[in-house]
Amino acid sequence: MVNPQHKFSVRNFNVHYDHFSALRNLNLEINANEIFTVIGPANSGKTTFLNSLNRLIDLVPASRCSGEILLDGIDIRAGMEVETLRRKVGIVFALPLPLPISIFENVVFGLRMQGVRDLRRLNQAVERSLRESYLWDEVKDRLSTPAMNLSGGQQQRLCTARILAGQPDVLLFDEPTSGLDPISTARIEETLLILKKKYTVVLVTNNVAQAARVGERTAFFLMGEMIEVSETGKMFTTPADTRTGDYITGKFG
Repeated sequence: MVNPQHKFSVRNFNVHYDHFSALRNLNLEINANEIFTVIGPANSGKTTFLNSLNRLIDLVPASRCSGEILLDGIDIRAGMEVETLRRKVGIVFALPLPLPISIFENVVFGLRMQGVRDLRRLNQAVERSLRESYLWDEVKDRLSTPAMNLSGGQQQRLCTARILAGQPDVLLFDEPTSGLDPISTARIEETLLILKKKYTVVLVTNNVAQAARVGERTAFFLMGEMIEVSETGKMFTTPADTRTGDYITGKFG
């Protein structure tokens, strides 16, 4: 029976690259309308996990997956077209990648690819998504200017707006603040806390303090295995595994 609280259910999921095991026997649930954070050192499988949630992993020729990932109770590999999945599950990468076109055209790029031509609908989508990404007030008077003129933090929020324009259910973030200054980082974190009221957010971060600030539940990955998952406050105060505590306190990583 499907639990409506669970947005994702991951069951006995494994990923291999040729002979390398990137994820092993992963089992976890991600709840609807929560910020679920994933922490762990480099090469622990965090990004592989994130890319598995919208099947970007399929673009890696050497990858092999087994097990199940259910989105709203539907197997994303056996029961859902990949185009449908990626409309439901958008991803924002560590390096913001605005297109070399205007701010407006960046936001509506995906909608135009889907065949949307109605200008009123496009205008509404631009304002809605820029407001949701907390960028509207900063750019509303220069939507026709090049997106590349924006600051790094603004570019990251613009990439978020481009995903939001398609009205997904889930937002995946892979180190969205890794190259940003503290002020821009704080703005992105504030945006995430607002977005989770409407969307399910999965955040991969190497910044354990960031996970503590915004994550409701956190999973700790190490060398392709999930060591533990729990409420973030509990993990950061009384971790169940000594390796988790060692990582959080900076003894390795």
